[in-house]
Amino acid sequence: MGSVDRLVRVVVAIVIAGLYFANIISGTIAIIGLLFAGIFIATSFMSFCPLYVPFGISTKEKEQI
Repeated sequence: MGSVDRLVRVVVAIVIAGLYFANIISGTIAIIGLLFAGIFIATSFMSFCPLYVPFGISTKEKEQI
């Protein structure tokens, strides 16, 4: 997982958490959003997304020779 991908995931998770704590989202949508936020944070810190494997996606920067 590339650094831009990780940064975007963290920002999205912070926005979702902010919407929840500001009482802009609530109920089922809030629960689902917080679950996604948690998943985004976890995958960012692990630098690994299990959904990328079956689809062959890589957001890592390519090494320059």
